[in-house]
Amino acid sequence: MTSDPTNIIPVILSGGSGTRLWPVSKPERPKQLLPLTSEETMLQLTAMRTRGFAAASVGNPILVSNAAHADIIDEQLQQSSIDTYSVILEPIGRNTAPAITLAALEAQPDDALLVMPSDHVIADLPAFHGAIARALPLIAQGWLVTFGITPDGPETGYGYIQMGELCSDAVHEVVRFVEKPDVANAERMLAEGNHAWNAGIFLFRADAYLAAMEKHQPEMLGAVRTSMEQAKRDGAHIFPDPIAFQACPSDSVDYAIMERETKVACVPVSMGWSDVGSWDSLHAVSPRCTDENAVRGDALLLGARNCLVHSDGPRVTLVDVDDLIVVVSQGEIMILKRGESQKVRKVTEAIKAIAAATASN
Repeated sequence: MTSDPTNIIPVILSGGSGTRLWPVSKPERPKQLLPLTSEETMLQLTAMRTRGFAAASVGNPILVSNAAHADIIDEQLQQSSIDTYSVILEPIGRNTAPAITLAALEAQPDDALLVMPSDHVIADLPAFHGAIARALPLIAQGWLVTFGITPDGPETGYGYIQMGELCSDAVHEVVRFVEKPDVANAERMLAEGNHAWNAGIFLFRADAYLAAMEKHQPEMLGAVRTSMEQAKRDGAHIFPDPIAFQACPSDSVDYAIMERETKVACVPVSMGWSDVGSWDSLHAVSPRCTDENAVRGDALLLGARNCLVHSDGPRVTLVDVDDLIVVVSQGEIMILKRGESQKVRKVTEAIKAIAAATASN
């Protein structure tokens, strides 16, 4: 691995169920397939994210997705004038390490895989492109590179990356990956200044990743390889063998590979990133109207401040209230205090319990 990679393949991971943005996001149409932050869906924005990148050629994307979403993905990519792509349709979810392995086996060995979740926001694309360009020289030497977000506060909802010595231009060796911290540890890492948020965005050559899989996760690699060797193909769609893939262990790429490898580097970057992991984070990245309100749909706000309104039809009227999240979608209405949107999980769990109880009666 001595020459610079000449071809970057976007690998878009689209297997999430997006239940934290209930009731808009549901398993049959999760948040990456919805237009939450612009007229385009989050998947479309991700697929277009490498347009204009000049430091290397960019090839056709490989998507890894839930088989139930195949038709929606086709429709959305074609709307974005992305005509040539591959979609690997997982018969069952097995987390990010097997998903990336599927794409690595489909790509050419010397392809540089730019792994991106399909449901993130990146507002500053030039900054992202600059970070990719800084990572490319290391990719040719077999490094596995992750992109760390320059933190702007002691966030407890993200994992962190501790960075060490420089190994290239504004690229650091990774000392360790840190689990989601409590507030005290998040404040300490922020004060130390050598930590970044773990965004789950990676760049590495396909053969380097597969070599790491062979070294650290041979059982996982074997199961995925068998599933791809026995895959059925229909146009752009690739269907891994379900029996072989079901035998694959489930693990994230962080645990399975990145925490175990030694040649791992981090490119810190500030690029207007958000994982849009809650209604609060959607409020944070949404355009504001008067009084710091964010509105999508029909709303009448009289004296309301710092509210998020998201309606797919009925007009929502708020009078002299502050810090509310109001969501109207598919016949469901949810109202909660801003800052408490992580409690949406309680709602989805309660709904599942009600459905289970009704089914058993």
